[in-house]
Amino acid sequence: MYFTLCTFLIASAVFSQQTKVVDFKTISAELSFQPKKALVEGVATISFEVLQPTDSVFIDAKKMEITQVYNENKKVDFEYNNQQIIYKTNFKVGKTYTLIINYKAHPTKALYFIDWNKDETHAEYHPQLWTQGQGKYTSNWLPSIDDMNDKIVFDLKIDFNKDFEVIANGKLSTKETNGSTTSWHYKMNQPMSSYLVALAIGKYGSFAESSKSGIPLQFYYYSEDSLKTESTYRYSKQLFDGLEKEIGVAYPWQNYKQVPVKDFLYSGMENTSCTIFSDAFVVDDIEFNDNNYVNVNAHELAHQWFGDLVTETSGTHHWLQEGFATYYALLAEKEIFGEDYYYDQLYKYSQELLEQDLVGQSTALLNPNSSSVTFYKKGAWALHMLREKVGDVAFRTAVKTYLNTYKFKNVETKNFIAEVERASNKNLDEFVKSWLEDQTLQFEAMEESLNKSNFYQEFQKTDCEVKNGKCKDWLRAPISDIAKTRIINQQPELVFEETFSNSLKTRQAIAFTLQKIPEHLKLEFETLLNDASYLTKEAALYKLWVNFPEDRFKYLDQTKAVIGDNTKNVRLLWLILALNTVDYNNEDKSAYFRELVAYTSPIYPFYVRQAAFMYLRDLNAITDEVLSHLKEATKHHNWRFKNFAQQLLESQTNKKE
Repeated sequence: MYFTLCTFLIASAVFSQQTKVVDFKTISAELSFQPKKALVEGVATISFEVLQPTDSVFIDAKKMEITQVYNENKKVDFEYNNQQIIYKTNFKVGKTYTLIINYKAHPTKALYFIDWNKDETHAEYHPQLWTQGQGKYTSNWLPSIDDMNDKIVFDLKIDFNKDFEVIANGKLSTKETNGSTTSWHYKMNQPMSSYLVALAIGKYGSFAESSKSGIPLQFYYYSEDSLKTESTYRYSKQLFDGLEKEIGVAYPWQNYKQVPVKDFLYSGMENTSCTIFSDAFVVDDIEFNDNNYVNVNAHELAHQWFGDLVTETSGTHHWLQEGFATYYALLAEKEIFGEDYYYDQLYKYSQELLEQDLVGQSTALLNPNSSSVTFYKKGAWALHMLREKVGDVAFRTAVKTYLNTYKFKNVETKNFIAEVERASNKNLDEFVKSWLEDQTLQFEAMEESLNKSNFYQEFQKTDCEVKNGKCKDWLRAPISDIAKTRIINQQPELVFEETFSNSLKTRQAIAFTLQKIPEHLKLEFETLLNDASYLTKEAALYKLWVNFPEDRFKYLDQTKAVIGDNTKNVRLLWLILALNTVDYNNEDKSAYFRELVAYTSPIYPFYVRQAAFMYLRDLNAITDEVLSHLKEATKHHNWRFKNFAQQLLESQTNKKE
């Protein structure tokens, strides 16, 4: 054990310094796939320049079958430890070498094969192949360099069934069909870190636009979702143009593509020139009001500059990516939704940070083990405060210089701060200590900044926990919907008939918060079933069903055809209520239960399955079929869903014991 650990540490130490010894220039790969076998076969051609004397070069390749390695067309000996290919020879400083690696792999992470062995006739069948390199390592499916400090120009040629669309980083240089197979060749012009390599294959349609600066924009969708493209990608061009203008540095890549995929691990991932995102954000006009793609869209786009163009050297500086992307996404949304929205989001970020602080979990932004709340929300707040401190002109000048100076390179926090100090002619030592190095939350300074906005002044003035005597009057006053929503959330008993004539969001607040519905509000509350919000429909249906049992048949009949959002929220609730309504369609109840059980099947997206599992748990109706689906879910690639399934399975096992 001691020997194995020491060997690993020595190898890691050697590799961590490889970027000082070897500069990897290009990786070109020819790839083919056997999806039903979850197999990738490829030939990777890797060129590198030797910078300092060395006798070994390491290439990351996780759990692969390395069949052959060539140097300058000559077969060479190599070592392979199931993690790295190690090539040893008498390298010459200043010389560029080229290795050709033939390999096969059955990746268990970073490359995911979706639905290939499932029911092809099912409406939810979406055979796909997609990648996620960040945190998983591209070297699971492509021999490459896991160290983000070595930036490489990638070139991918993919052979696949002609009935499918193949999408990857960069520009499509050629597309040739030969029989049943099409060969797609994507080329990058500029270097990037290996974790940003992207590949997505599926049955997609697409449409194109151009940014104001002439960058080609490509938007992909499932063929059955063609009517959802406008609502899914709403404001996309405006976000792109707005960020280019705000950042002041031209978009650095050849084009920009966005691709939804099934059962993605996160909301989205900013692969260079090719964002992959969860198909949960493919929404219709109604769901747009509940759960839209705008913020994720803006966040991943901002990463094309902050993370892709300039990349952190290590996790210590992770806020340079996530804090910047969160902040610039908020600036982009501000141009669309207004200043009140901007300050409302900052306020919500401050409350998340305060909650974290109150349980003793605040950390410094420069702590590599900080939470996502710290990196994202505190990072955004730090930039907001820095901009207030140095002014718009100095801040924008510094960001522009920072990006231009370090483009296609790796950065540390001190690089950015130096540019801000130079542009503003101010010493930022105290700011760095307070906002970046100290774990203490600067909550008073955050409140002081919020108080400069009209939004927050009104928001505080209408706080019912402090000034509850005036709250009913405020509900009648011409104040913002955000303030009215807060009043309703704090004192739902103040709701009266005219309150229902307010906005979608205030009506939604009524649906969420009002538990006991007075008889005089019944008719108004029933109108919530018709709102352009699936969340409102769901909440209203449940509250009406509970409060007015004599009208349960009416409410169920009225909402029988409503499916709801991508989680099928209204339909799942409807099935539960129908099953629990005495004498309602008794002859169909077995069909209702079968439908509910079916939603736990592996053919459905994990977010539908999870909701169905939870309802069946609450019904105490985990049948053998459901248990089988639950056991399958414990092996799912999405770790959040996997953890949920494991915990639910464990609870069911404990019940039986």
